[in-house]
Formats: sequence, C-alpha cells, structure tokens
Amino acid sequence: MDKLSHSEVISLLIQLSIMLGAGRLMAELFRFLKQPSVVGEIIAGVILGPTILGMAFPDIFHSIFPNEGAAAFALDGFVQLSVVLLLFIAGLEVELHIVWQQGKQALFTSLFALVIPFAIGFALTYFFPEFFHLDPKSEHLVFALFIGTTMAITALPVIARILMDLKMFKSRIGMLIIASAMINDLLGWLIFTVILSMMGTAGDLSVWNTIALTLGFTIFMLSLGKGTINRSLPWINQKLSWPGGVLSLSIAFCLLGAAFTEFIGIHAVFGAFIIGVAVGDSEHFTERAKEILHHFINNIFAPLFFVSIGLHINFYQSFDLILVIAITLMAFCGKIAGAYLGAKTGGLSKSQSLAVGFGMNTHGTLEVILGAIALEEGLISDEIFVAILVMVIISIVTSAPLMKFALKLQKKSKKLAASRPASSLAPKNENTNP
Repeated sequence: MDKLSHSEVISLLIQLSIMLGAGRLMAELFRFLKQPSVVGEIIAGVILGPTILGMAFPDIFHSIFPNEGAAAFALDGFVQLSVVLLLFIAGLEVELHIVWQQGKQALFTSLFALVIPFAIGFALTYFFPEFFHLDPKSEHLVFALFIGTTMAITALPVIARILMDLKMFKSRIGMLIIASAMINDLLGWLIFTVILSMMGTAGDLSVWNTIALTLGFTIFMLSLGKGTINRSLPWINQKLSWPGGVLSLSIAFCLLGAAFTEFIGIHAVFGAFIIGVAVGDSEHFTERAKEILHHFINNIFAPLFFVSIGLHINFYQSFDLILVIAITLMAFCGKIAGAYLGAKTGGLSKSQSLAVGFGMNTHGTLEVILGAIALEEGLISDEIFVAILVMVIISIVTSAPLMKFALKLQKKSKKLAASRPASSLAPKNENTNP
C-alpha cells in the first residue's frame, strides 16, 4: 500500500506549519488594520506562493511547496477538508426561521444575482471570443457557459467568513445574503453540472438525476432530516461524553453529507452546508458546542484554505492586464447590479440593497475549482485562469470595505429621515392650518 515516505511526512508537516503560522500573523495584522482576517490569510498565501517567494527564492519555494508528489496530494486533501468544515460551521450559524422570513427578498435577490451576471458573462464571451483568447472557429458555447457561471456564483465560505468577521452574520442583511447565496449557488452548481457533462468530466449520473437528487437531499435534510437530528441529539448528549460525542458525530454527518453531494455531481461544500443548517437549527445543539466548533475550525482549518489560494497564483507570469480588468468589471457590474436590483425589488432600501449587492459580489471557492478543471481540460488559457483568480482576490478584498461603506450610507439616511420631520412639520402645518 502506498504511503507517505519519511521525507514527505516532514514536508507535509512543514507546509502546514508555515501556512498556519503565516496565516495567523497576517490575519492579526489585518484585524489590527480593521480588515477581515480572511484578507490577511489570502495575502499570506500570495507571499508564500509563486508570486513573491517563488520569484525571489524559487528553490526554497519548490522545496517547501512541491507541485506534485504524495505530500502535495495530502496537502490538497487538507485544503478540501478545510473548506468543507468551513461551510459546515457557516451552516450551523444559520437560523432557518430567519432565512424563511427572507422569503421573497431572498428569492428575488438570488435570481437577479444569478441571471444578470450570467447573461453578461455569457453574451460577451460568446459574441467576442477573440478578445478572450479563444479561437473563433472553435465551439465556444461551453466556454461562454463557463464564464457566465463564474460571474454568477457567490462564494459561500468566503462571504460567511467575512460576515462573521464583521459581526453581521446573524443580522437581517447577513441572513439575506446567506439565504440568497445559498439559492444562488445551488442553481450555479446545477449549471456547473451541465458544463461538466458537456466537457465530459461529470460523474456517472445524468444531469437530471443529479438535479433531482440535489433537490431531494436539500428538501429531506431541511424537513425530515432536521427533525430526526433534533430528536436524536438529547439521547446523544445524555449517553455520550460531552462535548466530544456531539462534536464527533456532527462532523461525521457533515462529511457524509459532503460525500453524498460530491458523489451526485454537486460540490461537497453544499452538502456540508446543508448538514450544518440541519444540525445547527436543533434546539438541543447548544451555543457552547457551536462556539467550540467555530473556534477550532475557523482558526485552524479555514486559514489552510485561504492561504492555499495564493499558493496557486503567479501574478507575474501569464498576467494580462486587459483581461483582468475586463473580467473584474464583468463580475463586479453584473453581480452588484443583479443583487442590488433583486434586493430593491424585494423591498429593501437603496443603501441596504447596495450592501447586499457588495456582499453577494464575493467570489472564491467554486470559481477556483471551475477554473482549475477548465484549465486542465484545455477550455481556457493560462491568462484567463490568472484573470479569474485575480478577480476572486479583488472581490474578497473589496467586499468588506464596500459593505461598510453602504451601511454608513444607510446610517446617514436614517439620521436624515429622523431629522426631516422636525424641520418640515411646522411649515406643513402652517399651510394646512392657516
């Protein structure tokens, strides 16, 4: 049986140590600068990656972070586990009754935030393939679908982490963003399944079977599954040691749900998120248990994922400034406009809708996965892949500041609205009561 060699074990341990240490130091620096810690963790990855360390000391970089070998595969496994667990704790924080209360607002926001950026990305790439380094004589329908999907998706793990950092996760706007992103990404992942089937890289299941199983899994876990978990937790808390029993079994359920959705052709993080929602909504899953999971995963596993993003980016090679600007503008304009219009249609104020638009304009996990698969299949060029990764970084870095800006506008509008009646009441009464 193949296993890690002595030197590969040492290499893996050094990689994890450096990633966790650098991620924590940069996270604390950015927290001091009043920025989300996730930004610092991504910057740590850029420093450790091919852009800086790889350019300055290539031998050291390749010795620490080899591109192939058992240690590289093992590190990739840690990263995949990290993002699954990150979505699990994000799901734990969702209060379903608040999500259901979003109702019309979440539906409008998610649909507008999906359709408008998808249409922009699809149309521009389909009708102007030469601009995106695609042979106009080739079949570029799949390429246009891929770019449209990339523009339409919201990064659930990233926006969840940003909302937690901003202490907005359980706010009305935070819950609306999470609920909308959940619906948005479910539809986006279904489109991604179609793309995989057209690329010949999907699993054995047909597209329609995948869609049916995904909807069935979601409905079951948020109804009968949630009820079963709620009835089982009192027995688990009484019969098994606390908190070890409930924490171990909840993570086991998380991994099982992630494995199921990965099997049916939807990314594993969606299954982890749904299981997290079902477990966290139980009245018997205590806040103390949530806090333990939150600290453990958010401070150990989550940084591994965010640091790893920078490890795969080289901004110097294959960097096309025009492509970066074009793809970033497409993503920002389409997503912000779509989410803004959806939230406004759902009844939110202009400033609140703008905050939702900025929050929904957060790209990350799935875009990187989509890009890696498309690059491996020869669907996109290195320049397109780098442009998508740069767009992801820019969206993550700017999301929190832009949301803060929109919320400041909301506070100013409330102050103006509160002061306006006092100043306008007397003249109005004088006119109506001479």
